[in-house]
Amino acid sequence: MITRGETPQPRRACVPPGGGATAYRELPAPGRWAHSLAGTAAFLLLAAGCALRVRRDLLARLRRSREVAEAAQQALLRPLPPRIDGLVLAGAQLSATRGAAIGGDLYGAVPTAHGVRVVIGDVRGHGLPAAAAAAAVLGAFREAAYDEPSLAGVLRGMERALGRHVRDRTAAEPHTAGAAAAGSAAEEFVTVLLLQIAEDGTLTALNCGHPWPYLLRARAGPRPCGALPHAAADPAPAPPLPVPAPAGPWPDVRALDGGDPLPPLGVVPVPDGLEAGDCGRLGPGDLLFLHTDGAEDSRDAAGRFFPLPRVLAGIAARQPAVTPARLVAGVHAALLRHTGGHPADDAALLAVRSDRCA
Repeated sequence: MITRGETPQPRRACVPPGGGATAYRELPAPGRWAHSLAGTAAFLLLAAGCALRVRRDLLARLRRSREVAEAAQQALLRPLPPRIDGLVLAGAQLSATRGAAIGGDLYGAVPTAHGVRVVIGDVRGHGLPAAAAAAAVLGAFREAAYDEPSLAGVLRGMERALGRHVRDRTAAEPHTAGAAAAGSAAEEFVTVLLLQIAEDGTLTALNCGHPWPYLLRARAGPRPCGALPHAAADPAPAPPLPVPAPAGPWPDVRALDGGDPLPPLGVVPVPDGLEAGDCGRLGPGDLLFLHTDGAEDSRDAAGRFFPLPRVLAGIAARQPAVTPARLVAGVHAALLRHTGGHPADDAALLAVRSDRCA
């Protein structure tokens, strides 16, 4: 209220248009509102326009950052070839960080003179440091898998690459970071599973602290050579459906057993005289499902672990000739349902099926 003889004082209004900036405008004293409505409306429109522009710029930067991250991940995890020497493959990743495309999970497969060699691994930690270690280990696998006659030689090549990466990272840490940064680099390790599938289907493996894969035995007898019925018509995963428990008996789903695993790579040196363990045979129509511990260690709201063997059996029971792509897509969807869409850890999934002759 203004009394007689009192001079009206202007007042200020604060309008935050976005991006942390704040705009001020002098509001007229009472009694002059009718003469300033047009000016106030124009100011509000200007503030709204600034907010929209800031928001648009932020979204564009986020989109460019995601494109760079996806390109980096594609360079690290090259797309798996759909077929290698009579084997059908499919893989996928599940990130625990929303919007993240960079992580420490790794997998790959290459054809060699000794058979198809497959690797899957999980670097300690998340984000760019884990991705750099994964790139070093996976690059060493891609090189050594062709040249080394034994899986032990491949593993030692990966060990040397991880050691060089840790030393380079420790040397590159700023001196101001102190012992904590150097200790973080020195504690870097990788769980690794190396698998070799010979031409006759013989499976041999070296395991450094990694979960063993699951083997799904084909229920039918030997099939003709070449692709199975749905392989050619299923180049990409179809939208997955819920996977309730099957009514009939489940197909044979069991974990491979190649003996006691070694410690993770980087914890202790790889021992001398190491030989790969015999894990049986991958027959025609059989399917291997490899994964990182982020799959089976996932919990639901009640704290229950993800029942991976049961999910695998349920998917296979519905589709006797299930493709690796459909199996990976089904497990991926089941994982998201189990965790409510918020997994606590990254997970990598890889499926390999034999379409070779009996």
